[in-house]
Amino acid sequence: MADNTKVDLPNSNVLLHGKYKLGRLLGCGTFAKVYHARNLQTGESVAMKIVSKDQVIKVGMMDQVKREISVMKRMNHPNIVKLHEVMASKSKIYFAMEYVRGGELFAKVSRGRIKEDIARTYFQQLVSAVDFCHSRGVYHRDLKPENLLLDDEGNLKVTDFGLSALSDHLRQDGLLHTACGTPAYVAPEVIRKKGYDGAKADLWSCGVVLFVLLAGYLPFQDDNIVGLYRKMCRGDFKFPPWFSSESRPIVARLLDTNPNSRITTSQLVETTWFKKKMPTIVNEKRGGDGDEDIEGNEKLTETLNAFHIISLSEGFNLSPLFEEKRKEEELRFATAKSASSVISRLEEVAKAVQFSVKKSESRVRMQGTESGRKGKLAIAAEMFPVTPAFMVVEVKKDGGDTLEYNQFCNTELRPALQDIIWMDHENS
Repeated sequence: MADNTKVDLPNSNVLLHGKYKLGRLLGCGTFAKVYHARNLQTGESVAMKIVSKDQVIKVGMMDQVKREISVMKRMNHPNIVKLHEVMASKSKIYFAMEYVRGGELFAKVSRGRIKEDIARTYFQQLVSAVDFCHSRGVYHRDLKPENLLLDDEGNLKVTDFGLSALSDHLRQDGLLHTACGTPAYVAPEVIRKKGYDGAKADLWSCGVVLFVLLAGYLPFQDDNIVGLYRKMCRGDFKFPPWFSSESRPIVARLLDTNPNSRITTSQLVETTWFKKKMPTIVNEKRGGDGDEDIEGNEKLTETLNAFHIISLSEGFNLSPLFEEKRKEEELRFATAKSASSVISRLEEVAKAVQFSVKKSESRVRMQGTESGRKGKLAIAAEMFPVTPAFMVVEVKKDGGDTLEYNQFCNTELRPALQDIIWMDHENS
C-alpha cells in the first residue's frame, strides 16, 4: 500500500487511504503525530495518530505498539477514548481514534486547583474507567492528567495505553515486573523492582491525580530523582489546609505505600465521599471560560519538579536530553541504551583519564588518582528505568571541586556520551 500521507507537514489536508481527509496537526511526540481528520463516508471527526514504524522498530517497541492496539480494541467504555480502526502502510501505522475536543485535564488543573465537587466528578469517572480496564485484565500504568482528556460535555476520557500491560504479562508470581510510567505518578512498589500488582499501582496513580486536582500541585516533589523516590517510598507528603476532612482519608488510603493495605476499588466506591452525586460539568468549549471550576492561583506548571517535566504528555519524548539542573554539580540525560552499555561507556571514559571505577548493576562511581583543588575528583552516575525502552542517567559530583567537575563533563563526559543520548530524530 502506498504511503501517501505527508505527515511532516501540518495542515497537510491530504486524503488518507481513500477514506479520511487529514487536517491540522493536533500534537506530536517522539514516535507519533496526531492530526484532526474527517471520515469522508460518515462526516465524523476523528483523531488520527500516525506512528513511524522505523522509529518504533529502531528502539524495539513494535511489540508495545501491537499491545496498545490489542488493548484499545478491548476498551468500550464512556470514559475511555475509543479506537475506531487501525490501518497501516509500508512505513506508518494509523490509529483512527475518537476525537475529544476539550483537551487535556492537565490544561485545566494547570490554572489552579479545582473545586472539590468538580474534582470528585472527574475522579469518579477516572475510577469507573480504570475499574473497567482492570475487569478486562488491562493495567494502564501511566495515569496522569496529561492522559486524561475532556469532551464537549466536560466528561473525562482516559487515553494513551502505550505503557499498558495485560494479565497475560503476569509472571508466575502473579505480578508485573517492568518498571515504567511517569516518575511523579508511579507507585513505590514499581520502583522497588520486586514485582507489583498492576491494579494497585494504577490506584496509587489515581491517588496522585486526585491530590493534584484538589491541591493544584504534586504531592511528591524533589529536584533530584533519588530524593523524589525516597519521598514517595516513605509517603512523605502534606495536605494543604483547604483539603476537606472527608477527602483527606481517601487520598491517604490511595497513597498508602503498602500496596497490601492500600484501598481497593470496591472499598473506594463505597465511601461516603466518593458516593456523592456528580454535578454537571460545563466545559469551556461549550461556553464560558471554565474558570468557575478553578480555585486559587496555584500553577501546577510552576511547581513541577525537573524530572517530571522530562516525561510529560509527549509520552516517550524524554528531552531535554542533557538537562543542567539547578545545582551545577548535577546533570542528567535520557537514553534508549541498556544500563550495561552506559556502564561500559563510562568505564571507557574512566580508563582514558586513569580514574578508578566502582560499579553495580545501576550505579558507577569514578574517582581521579590525583588530588585537585579540593581533593580527588569523584563522579557518580545512577541509572533509573522510566519506560521499557528508556532510562534516565543522573550524573553528579561525588567529591572534589565543582569547577574541575564541570570541566571534566564538558571535555570528557559529554563528547563520549554523545552517541548514546536519546535523540528525537524526526525533529532533529
